[in-house]
Amino acid sequence: MSRVSVTGSKRVIDEVIEAAYDHHSLHVTDYDDRYEGFEPGTSLEGAEDVNEQLVTVRSLESILDVDEDDADGPGKLPDDALTAELDRTRERVNELNDRRDELRAEIRDRQEEIDRMEPFAELGIELDLLGGYDSLEVVVGEAKPDAVEAALASADGIGAFEVFSGGNVVAAFAVPAEGAESGVLQDALVGVDVAFLEVPDADASPADYVAELEGERVDLEEDLDAVDAELEEVKAEAAGFLLRAEEQLTIEAQKKQAPISFATTENAFIAEGWIPTATVADFEAVVADAVGDHAEVEELERASFTPDGDHHTEAVADGGSSDNTAGGGTTAPDVGDDADREAATDGGHATHGSDEPPVVQDNGGAAGPFELLVQGFGRPKYSEFDPTLLVFLTFPAMFGFMIGDVGYGVLYAAIGYFMYSNYEGAFRELGAVALWAGGFTILFGIYFGIDVFGYHAYQLLGIHWPVAGKGLSPADLNWALAFLVVSVLFGLLHLNIGYVLSFVSNYEQHDLKHAMYEGGSWLLLLNGAWIWIFSQHVPGPKPDFLFESVSILTLGAVSFAGFPVAVGIAGLVAAGLGAVLLAIGEPAELAEVLSPIVNVISYARIMAVLLAKGGMALAVNLLAFGAYIGDEGAGSFHFIFTPEYLAYIQENSVANGGEYELVFAGLTTAFEPSLVGIVALLAGVVVAFVGHVVVLLLGVTSAGIQAVRLEYVEFFGKFYEGGGNAYSPFGYDRKYTEE
Repeated sequence: MSRVSVTGSKRVIDEVIEAAYDHHSLHVTDYDDRYEGFEPGTSLEGAEDVNEQLVTVRSLESILDVDEDDADGPGKLPDDALTAELDRTRERVNELNDRRDELRAEIRDRQEEIDRMEPFAELGIELDLLGGYDSLEVVVGEAKPDAVEAALASADGIGAFEVFSGGNVVAAFAVPAEGAESGVLQDALVGVDVAFLEVPDADASPADYVAELEGERVDLEEDLDAVDAELEEVKAEAAGFLLRAEEQLTIEAQKKQAPISFATTENAFIAEGWIPTATVADFEAVVADAVGDHAEVEELERASFTPDGDHHTEAVADGGSSDNTAGGGTTAPDVGDDADREAATDGGHATHGSDEPPVVQDNGGAAGPFELLVQGFGRPKYSEFDPTLLVFLTFPAMFGFMIGDVGYGVLYAAIGYFMYSNYEGAFRELGAVALWAGGFTILFGIYFGIDVFGYHAYQLLGIHWPVAGKGLSPADLNWALAFLVVSVLFGLLHLNIGYVLSFVSNYEQHDLKHAMYEGGSWLLLLNGAWIWIFSQHVPGPKPDFLFESVSILTLGAVSFAGFPVAVGIAGLVAAGLGAVLLAIGEPAELAEVLSPIVNVISYARIMAVLLAKGGMALAVNLLAFGAYIGDEGAGSFHFIFTPEYLAYIQENSVANGGEYELVFAGLTTAFEPSLVGIVALLAGVVVAFVGHVVVLLLGVTSAGIQAVRLEYVEFFGKFYEGGGNAYSPFGYDRKYTEE
């Protein structure tokens, strides 16, 4: 990427913007007040009118519910035709939309009136009989008739009363006792759960009035349907035009607002930004063809980057230096005006070192969707290694190992396929990530004994499987410890990659000394400490499973008793050398000298989630189907499923001198042709379904989050900062319009 400036007279700013826009390669950077005499520019004349038209177009699209599927192909749209057609469409749509709003309001009013009148229609008493008395008080409300009658019967201020009801509506008529004050009827009902209703003012009977209102509502709904149909006709006619108008006005608005990012005086402007180095000459030619010598393109600095992490910038203009800095001493070119030249050259035309080149992530293929996970931490800077490929290689594997179930894996893959097929953008990329995660979950599910929703299918198939499970059964607890060692070894590999990338990056950007201080020291600490841990030097505190796990994982093909004592001592020496290098280069980081050990132990969460999710699936199946342990309690979990098999297990249990230990009888095993048996069967099915759905969802929040945490915190923290800017060239890829 090259950083360029375009300097010219303001009278050609329109032509320069057009040329840069059509070239579609310049990533414009905002002016930051670094040039004396220059100020940020303002929008070009007519920008406000264009923005108003754009707002109108988008409002019409919203009213008509226009989307990209309504496009009728690209076409030309002259400005005069745009304005005339937009005015005509706006007038027609606004008229129909106003009419639609009026009809909806009237329908809503009718419905509210119907809702208000329906209780009185249920009551069946004419409205004029519910009020207008001198010596009689009347209330109408929603309440229980018995409660109202009881309250009135016990009230002191009521001389006589009568209660009428219809549905849940009550009308109470009462004659106040002699000397009672007005409102005694409502006072008597204070302790009753009653919602008072206001009696409407209407001449017709409630039932007739409701029928009349419903008829009016039907007529209004028919009118509304007609308006909606007319709007659909307008949409069919205008959708293509609106999409073209939105695109054309968006382009025009971007052009007119472009000077906001420029440095300007009364007569001159400077626009700066990044452009691919290979296109600089072509860009210069395009600007020259547009305005001749009234503007000049100058390459200020050039950034280079290699996959090894090499990134530097060189000033390439006259008078600049090539010292791997962004500094330079170039001056602004002649823009045809003495005052402007003086302002532009005062203090030198210095480039801005903190202006990082923009970044394009182009991993493509299978790794492409994993850019989303990297960008969740931060887009890579131009000078950084893009870790997307490494995330692609490690994240699905960690996720799949932690869940390790064929059934869940199929569901994750199905969800991912649905998202990938039906959405665009971030949801599509998440779908691809879920597909890969589901695939690895299936693979590890097969490895863990063809595990299907917590059930070892190899038992059903009647075959021998070398990996008995996830370490949950009494017979395979040693596998759980072996998976702990696997998690630690994966962490060692993962962190080594991170520290190697840190070493390479520092070597390429600085020198070997910096690389040894900032990367080599941690590599020595990490590997030296863990070589000692896996050695026979001072064996007492070291658990046996550290060494026995190799034999378990290789099914006895390889045995490992630990590295020899001499190798362990060499590891300690290497770790000590790493600490010395760290003290020399980064003494403040000595406080974290034990972090290589702690960081690797952090990967034990992989094994922890594996056991947790496997244990949850086991618990669900145990509750639903029942389970027993064979081989006098030292074997594996087996599910029961049927009442007949439960009876067999109970007869041959350890308590009865047999070899089976019953763990739980299960809900479905209580099935029998009775109400209790059917309820037990249904309860078991519900427990199994809901339980596995919960495990499925928690798999995302536990395995997914833990895998992301290991990527972000443990791995990225060794070599990656993020914070880069996406390459966004000034221009537009036309979709609905033609030049």
